Amino acid sequence: MADTHFSAAPHPMANPGYGKRSVPDQLPRTGHDFTHLPAREAHIAGFIDRLPDGSDISVKLLASCLPYGQAAMGTALNNLQAAGHLRRGREHLAGSGSSRWVTRSWFSRTARDDAWWTAYVRGDVPQETPDEPARKTPPTRSRALVLLTALGRTAPSLALSAAECEQLAPAVEQWFAHGAEEPGILHALTAGLPVPVHSPAALVRRRLTDKLPPPPAPRPPLRVLECATCGAPGRPESLQGGKCAPCRGTHPDRRPAAPLTPEAVRARAAEARAAMIPRSERTRV
Repeated sequence: MADTHFSAAPHPMANPGYGKRSVPDQLPRTGHDFTHLPAREAHIAGFIDRLPDGSDISVKLLASCLPYGQAAMGTALNNLQAAGHLRRGREHLAGSGSSRWVTRSWFSRTARDDAWWTAYVRGDVPQETPDEPARKTPPTRSRALVLLTALGRTAPSLALSAAECEQLAPAVEQWFAHGAEEPGILHALTAGLPVPVHSPAALVRRRLTDKLPPPPAPRPPLRVLECATCGAPGRPESLQGGKCAPCRGTHPDRRPAAPLTPEAVRARAAEARAAMIPRSERTRV
């Protein structure tokens, strides 16, 4: 695999609720996870794999961090979709009290086939085969830590120290376990704040405890995948390799027929007018 170079500066995070999402049950990280990919794709995949969940992995941002232009980066991400490492689409913010759908970028260090991604979108995470035991590798920073670290940007009076974020993270994880999403948690923590806030950590802990929503009834997530080439939403089983049938070239060209000539238009208009004349009057005409 091509060497992956990282900047000393932390990678920018996406807005809470967006950014990279690691799928579950990935195999442990090794030095040859992406050796089946071309050098460019292997470099990019290795870079994304080591980013924490919630990181901004948009084409523009990745192109600014790695030695590839935006066009090359877009092509490489499409190739990662075709290889089974990436899917992009939308997901409903369940439990947030909102009807919003947010953009998702799901990444898997372990390459997945179309059947696996189809089951994942429906909420049925397939199990690995016996010779590949399913193991979970924790992300570098959890979603809870990302949210708490960024809390001060949403509400400056709730800025927390690193130690306080570590202490409060389990309470936020419990919200996630109950089906809450980042926007709903942020609203619960920041709405109607007193002025001034004397103890941000104590206030956040109290709200996380008192406003904890009940666990939701089990139901599959609402997810929609999009074609890697044209961006059109589609059923996951129809997006083989991350592409819809027209973009794979399996459907005939559906371009509209050429417009009629003026002579053809006049001929058809004459036929229509003739058809409107009553049969009893056609002989006289």
